[in-house]
Amino acid sequence: MVELVEVEDESFETKQAGPQENDDDYYTDTDSEISTDDEDNVPDEETLAERLLALRDIIPPTTRSFISSQVETTAGWIKSGLLFGGKTLWVVSTSALLLGVPWALAFAEEQQMVEMEKEMKMRDMGGELLNPGTTAGALNAQLSAQQGKPAL
Repeated sequence: MVELVEVEDESFETKQAGPQENDDDYYTDTDSEISTDDEDNVPDEETLAERLLALRDIIPPTTRSFISSQVETTAGWIKSGLLFGGKTLWVVSTSALLLGVPWALAFAEEQQMVEMEKEMKMRDMGGELLNPGTTAGALNAQLSAQQGKPAL
């Protein structure tokens, strides 16, 4: 018959190296062992940059380089578009100020002159109608003379 004998391994019997625990150093606060729901829901203090940096290892290098080049190209186009738009806006606004404002003032002055000429013509025409020596006065005299004579 076979008899089983348990053999102890020496590595289990020796104590492993690690921090030494003294009874004086070991202190537990019973109040702190009770956790609340608020403490369980607090996430680790990890920033968005750290999370994105951790994702770096998941994405293959070829895909990362492709995405990086696309982002740099897009950023370059946006930057040059904004620079061109700003320069264009500057040219248009300064041109409008240097050319448009004097032209608008001259145009407004010309309109005032035209209105004044119209007003003077209206005064001249109104004066002719009121004076009896003018054509209107002669017509008025002829009409009054005809009214006194009997019609044939």
